[in-house]
Amino acid sequence: MFANKVIKTLIVSIISLFFTVNSFSIEPKDFVQQTVDKAAKALDQNLSKDLKIFKLKNIALKTVDIRGIGFYSLGKYRKNMSEEKKEEYLEIFTKYFLKTFSSRLAQYSDPKIIVNSQKKLNEKYTMVSSTLVATEDKPEVKIDWRVITKDPSNPLIIDLIIEGVSLAKVQKEEFNSIILSNDGNVDALFINLQKFVEKE
Repeated sequence: MFANKVIKTLIVSIISLFFTVNSFSIEPKDFVQQTVDKAAKALDQNLSKDLKIFKLKNIALKTVDIRGIGFYSLGKYRKNMSEEKKEEYLEIFTKYFLKTFSSRLAQYSDPKIIVNSQKKLNEKYTMVSSTLVATEDKPEVKIDWRVITKDPSNPLIIDLIIEGVSLAKVQKEEFNSIILSNDGNVDALFINLQKFVEKE
């Protein structure tokens, strides 16, 4: 009787461990593929543009490290900002990022992306390689996804490298250029981002 209880306990423990690992851990390659598939569904031709944008924003909120991208884009200027100013910036940046991300993608209809491989860069990052399949009017495009994988249960996209060009780096250069052209005044960037967010 005691032996049966021990065996049952062991079986339950093993099953629990199996489902814990498989429910909360995902390979970066599979994570990107799932994200791409969800975006493709959101871009269904039968959906209105507003609904597409709504769905794409929700996908981004769950799969992209918007906070990390936002602070990276600030570069050295982040260091001299108060915590209150940082939170104000993140609020504006999140709105800016979601609008930029969703409005650009909403222009596509049924994009086909094939996820090819993954390569662990270090303990924190993994690079996932993919290809945007060519169409009659658009060429094939190579897209690499830099994914934060320090926590396997919660991978997040931190950058897209399109044909060798890092979108995060380009954005950082644009933001720094705005601040520099305004004598290092970070508020100038805030104003620019807010104008974009409010623009119809």
